Amino acid sequence: MNQLQLVAVIAERDALRYTPAGIPIASAKLSHQSEQVEAGIPRQIELEIAAVAAGEISGKVNRAELGVAYRFTGFLARKNRNSKSFVFHVTDVEAYTSDH
Repeated sequence: MNQLQLVAVIAERDALRYTPAGIPIASAKLSHQSEQVEAGIPRQIELEIAAVAAGEISGKVNRAELGVAYRFTGFLARKNRNSKSFVFHVTDVEAYTSDH
């Protein structure tokens, strides 16, 4: 299974663009900070990940407020067929509150 769920803020966002078929695409850089426990030891985690959203969800990503925490759900895929780097393809975004 390839599913990723990440609480993050939108650190950067490109202008909404459209594919030749007219599908809207939102591209962003997501920033995440948290404390995770690994092998019983707490670790401070900080990361940035490239993300894209296509179709209807692109509008939600495009309208989301910068610097506000959201829960992003989606999957990872290569940036392109020959690339070794990956992109987070967002399929859902919802407001996040710490009581989740």
